[in-house]
Amino acid sequence: MKSNALEIFKQVLLCTVGSTIYAAAVSLFLDPNGIVPGGFTGIAMIIGRFVPLSTGTLSLILNIPLLIFSIFVFGLKFLGTTIYSVAVSSVMMNVIMPLGPLTENLMLASLAGGALMAIGLEIVLLQGATTGGTDVIVKLLRKRIRSISAGKFFLITDGLIVLCSAIVSKNIDAGLYAAVCIVVSSSVMDMMLYGRDQAKLIIIISDLNREIASRLLQELDVGATFLEGRGAFSGNDKDVVLCVVRKWLLGRALKIIKSVDPKSFAIVSTANEVFGEGYKPHDGEQI
Repeated sequence: MKSNALEIFKQVLLCTVGSTIYAAAVSLFLDPNGIVPGGFTGIAMIIGRFVPLSTGTLSLILNIPLLIFSIFVFGLKFLGTTIYSVAVSSVMMNVIMPLGPLTENLMLASLAGGALMAIGLEIVLLQGATTGGTDVIVKLLRKRIRSISAGKFFLITDGLIVLCSAIVSKNIDAGLYAAVCIVVSSSVMDMMLYGRDQAKLIIIISDLNREIASRLLQELDVGATFLEGRGAFSGNDKDVVLCVVRKWLLGRALKIIKSVDPKSFAIVSTANEVFGEGYKPHDGEQI
C-alpha cells in the first residue's frame, strides 16, 4: 500500500515537472515571439489574437470538451494523469507568461522553445499521460484508422495549424520559424524517447493472455500476436503473446502485464530494427 502511494506521488510529481517545463517553453520563448508550435497550444495562440484571453486559459477551454468526450472512450482512470497535466500546463502558462520573453531572437526562441517542449512532453509521456490537445485526437483517430501512423497524423495536424497561423498573421517568417520549432521538437523527442532505431520485444506466457493482449492494444495502442505454445512439463496447450513496443512504453507494458496476472512469465529483449506499421517502412533505404 505504501509503495503504491509512493509510486502515485512520483507520477504526479513528474507530471507536474514535465507540464511546467512545457509551459515555460511556450510562455518564455514561443508565445511572446508569436511562434506557433502546433497542437492545441498553437490553436490557442491563434485564437488569442482575436479574443482577450491568455494562451493558457484558451488551451484549457479547448481541451475540456475533448477530454470529456475521451473519458467515455478511454475511461477516467486512463485519462486521469492527462487531465492533471493539462490543468497544470495551462495554469503554469499564465503564471510564467509575465516573465517572458527571455530572448527576442526568433531563431534562438524557436530552437530553445522546441527543445524544452520536447523535454517537458517526454517527462509527461513517460508517466503515461499527455498534455492533451492533438495527442488525444491522434489517439482517437488511431482507434479508427490504423493504416496511418501516429507520426503522420501529428505531421498533418501541426502542419495545418502552422499554415493557418502564417495566413492569419500574414507573416511567412513566423510560419517558417514555427516549422523550425516543430522540427526541433520532434527531433529531440525522437532522440530522447526512441534513441536509436530500437524497440523492446516482449514474449508473455500466462493463463490470462487474452486479457493482457486486450489491455496492451487498448491502453498502449500497440499490436500483439498470439503464438501457439505447449508447456514442456504440463503438456498443456496455451497461447503465447508476442508484442513489440517502443522503449519508453516498456514500463507501462510491464505494469499492465503484472496487474492482469502477477504470476505471468515475461521475457524482454531488444529489437534492433523493426519494420512495419509505426516503425520503419519495408521499402526504406538502409544506410
